[in-house]
Amino acid sequence: MEGGVHAETDISAFRYCFSLTWRNPYVLRLAFSAGIGGLLFGYDTGVISGALLYIRDDFDSVDKHTVLQESIVSMAVAGAIIGAAIGGWLNDRHGRRSAILIADFLFFIGAVIMAAAPNPSLLIIGRVFVGLGVGMASMTSPLYISEASPAKIRGALVSTNGFLITGGQFLSYLINLAFTKAPGTWRWMLGVAGLPALLQFILMLLLPESPRWLFRKGREEEAKEILRKIYASEDAEKEIQDLKESVEAEIREKQSAEKINLIKLWKTKTVRRGLIAGVGLQVFQQFVGINTVMYYSPTIVQLAGFASNKTALLLSLVTSGLNAFGSIVSIYFIDRTGRKKLLIISLCGVIVSLGLLSAVFHETTTHSPIVGPVATSRFSNFTCPDYKTARDAIAWDCTRCLKASSPDCGFCASESGKLLPGACWISNDTVKSACQDQGRLWYTRGCPSRFGWLALIGLALYIIFFSPGMGTVPWIVNSEIYPLRFRGVCGGIAATANWISNLIVAQSFLSLTEAIGTSWTFLIFGVISVIALVFVIICVPETKGLPIEEIEKMLEHTALHLRFWKNKNSKQLDKNQGV
Repeated sequence: MEGGVHAETDISAFRYCFSLTWRNPYVLRLAFSAGIGGLLFGYDTGVISGALLYIRDDFDSVDKHTVLQESIVSMAVAGAIIGAAIGGWLNDRHGRRSAILIADFLFFIGAVIMAAAPNPSLLIIGRVFVGLGVGMASMTSPLYISEASPAKIRGALVSTNGFLITGGQFLSYLINLAFTKAPGTWRWMLGVAGLPALLQFILMLLLPESPRWLFRKGREEEAKEILRKIYASEDAEKEIQDLKESVEAEIREKQSAEKINLIKLWKTKTVRRGLIAGVGLQVFQQFVGINTVMYYSPTIVQLAGFASNKTALLLSLVTSGLNAFGSIVSIYFIDRTGRKKLLIISLCGVIVSLGLLSAVFHETTTHSPIVGPVATSRFSNFTCPDYKTARDAIAWDCTRCLKASSPDCGFCASESGKLLPGACWISNDTVKSACQDQGRLWYTRGCPSRFGWLALIGLALYIIFFSPGMGTVPWIVNSEIYPLRFRGVCGGIAATANWISNLIVAQSFLSLTEAIGTSWTFLIFGVISVIALVFVIICVPETKGLPIEEIEKMLEHTALHLRFWKNKNSKQLDKNQGV
């Protein structure tokens, strides 16, 4: 799931944040200690993509069953759905700090279980524990930062959580590269995640609870003491009074919200229109395929014809870096360009990128090197059985070889050039070593191709366009579009929709590529992106620069049109203005 960036962030706020380094480092300590939860979220998202390459090498059952690979990836997402749900209750009942401590404990336990897992089953259990921690941290870290930050720079500090998510993804690829030659490879990749969880656990033990939560629980003196550390002396008393009034109003709203049910929400026009836009954006954010790139980026690189695990990880580092850069671009443009325009530009670029990826993978699979009978006969004892018995063996190419089963087969490229006729042999460690000992490349997940670099360009373009728009705007729109009294429940519905969509995509990507091919899979994501573009044009209003109350009025008094949200009385207004 991509992290959100707060809508109120601006350049002056960032400058003020930097000045806190010497003016009031206590505030930055609060923000960055809690922000490690975002780092853990991003790290887990990115690290599994590289670790999976080596897990498949160690466990034959994982290598041969794509459903098992998808389960290892997606069970963390399933755990996150549960963790986010439990996290809401923990936040209200036991406090933000306690929820972060529990999330760190779960994440640490999960990292230890994964690092020591003797089989795929225990590895999946570890992934569930990590997911529980990620789910809790994903909603609690930004909440703690928001409630423990000065109002002037609240948006900037909350946005650090989004930076740390994408930064954690980038760090995970660096860690993956660092351990490619270490004994145990993937065990180190997954286990090292326990260190930041342990660090945050220790830091949070030394930090206070959220002052807002303390006020709600009647512990006003503790809250006032914390606020006097956060704010300058001339601002502290005013903030204490404002917070007291805000909490009292929030409690009244919550008591009213307890009577809310889904039927009532849907019958309320402003809420219904807000939910259609908000939930729709969250679902489309996942269904245009972003987490196939984040979870399976090295695998996609190998499918494009790059055989080496290390090369796949190194090239995937580029996509992770671009994703982190995109979150910065979004902050610069979000209040200049507007939410809707940024979404439209983003989706147009995503559609072009997915079209390029679909075309590249079509060319890769239909123009792969042929299987040469002379090259294959070099190790006749290891010749792929399906190739031996095939009546049309002369028509076999690398793609056909990799699709063989009983047993699985691999393609050993020619030593004279990877695009020349190669050998189709049984896929096992002995044959792999024999192929590589001759200085030849061994392929089991994708075929040699002259179009591989175009696939990397397609992935890079996808991230460049996705990250600033569809990566961040859905979260910002969901923080603005709902009436205040419904914001908690509607935001929860939208976030849950995002996690569930994430799970569906993560659990189905490899199965789709196996069933219909990588080209058709990216084409499906491209078609969904076109539908998403139409949805944005018709159903998503522009909320740039509008107070929350104005957004509610706009939702109440506007009508849907094929191009944009347009006020029913706009024609009359145009006439009055002489337009």
